[in-house]
Amino acid sequence: MMGRHHARLLQSTAGVAFAGAVDPGGDVHGAVRDPGLVFASLDALLAAGPLDFAIVAAPAEEHLPLAARLIEAGVHALVEKPLAATVEESRELIRLSEGTGVRVAVGHVERCNPALLELRRRAQAGEVGDVFMIAAERQGPFPARIKDVGVVKDLGTHDLDLVRWIGGAPVLRVAAETQHRMGRAHEDLVLVTGRLRSGVAFSCSVDWLTPTKVRRVRVLGSDGMLVADQLTGDLTLYRNGDVESTWDAARTLRGVSEGDMTRFAIARREPLLVQLETFCAYVRGDDDAGVVTLEEGLHAVQAAETVLLSAREGMTVRMEDV
Repeated sequence: MMGRHHARLLQSTAGVAFAGAVDPGGDVHGAVRDPGLVFASLDALLAAGPLDFAIVAAPAEEHLPLAARLIEAGVHALVEKPLAATVEESRELIRLSEGTGVRVAVGHVERCNPALLELRRRAQAGEVGDVFMIAAERQGPFPARIKDVGVVKDLGTHDLDLVRWIGGAPVLRVAAETQHRMGRAHEDLVLVTGRLRSGVAFSCSVDWLTPTKVRRVRVLGSDGMLVADQLTGDLTLYRNGDVESTWDAARTLRGVSEGDMTRFAIARREPLLVQLETFCAYVRGDDDAGVVTLEEGLHAVQAAETVLLSAREGMTVRMEDV
C-alpha cells in the first residue's frame, strides 16, 4: 500500500526522475504509468541504470536485506518504518551503513503531519506550560495488507516515536497490555502507559478492532492542552481558565478550569510529500533537513519490543533492561 503512494509522488514531484519500481508480484494496482519501469527484483532495477536513492516499502522482514543491497550499491535509502523487523536487524542495518557515505533515513511519516509539526513546536515553546503527559490514540479497522507483524510494530511504532519526538526525551519504561481477538498469531490491540526519561508520562492506545478511524495526539501541561487530529490536520488549544463561575449547573458541565479554545489555521500539505522533499534535501547534503535518523528508528523498534515484552511478562519494563 505504501509503495504505490510513494510511486505516485515519485512520478509527479518536481526535481525527481522516476527510475522504476520493484515488486515480484507485478504492478497489481496500476501505480506505475510506464509498465516498462516495473521490475521483478531489486537487482534488475539496479542493472537498468544508476540510482540516486530508493524507497524501501516492503514487509518489515525484508527491510534489512533490501537496504543492505542498496547500501552495497551506493544508493541512498529511505526505509519505511519500522526500520527493521527486530532490534538486532536494526542494529545490523546501522552497522552496514556506517562509513559508507550512503545516507539512510527512516520513513516515520507522522512527523510530517502538519498538525503534529505545529503541536510539537508550540508544546516545546512552552505554550501549555510544563508538559505532564502525552497521549496518542490510533484506532481503526484491520488492514488486510498486514501479514508479518502485529499492531505494535506496524502502528505502535508511529506513536512510540511520536511521544519521544514531541516530548524531546527517550522512553524510560513501559507497562503494556495486548489482546489477540482476530485469530492471528500477532496482537491486534495494545494499551501502553509509560514514562520518558524527562519525567513526562505518556500513553498509547492502538488497535485494529475499532469500526472507525481515530488518529489523535494530546499534550497536557500546566497551562492547558493541545490536541492534534492527524486525519483532518486540525490543531486545537484548550487553555486553563481563571474566570470564576457561580452558576453551579454550568460549572458542573464545563469544569471549573475551562478557558479559551483556539483552533489554529495551519497550512496543510500531504505528509508523505513533505517527507519525500525532506529526504531529497538530505540526499543533496542538507544535514539539517530533519529526517528521522537510523538511531531514532532503532529506538522506536526497541520501544516496540519493550512493549511486547511487558505485555508478555505482565510487568513494567525499563528500556535499558531490554
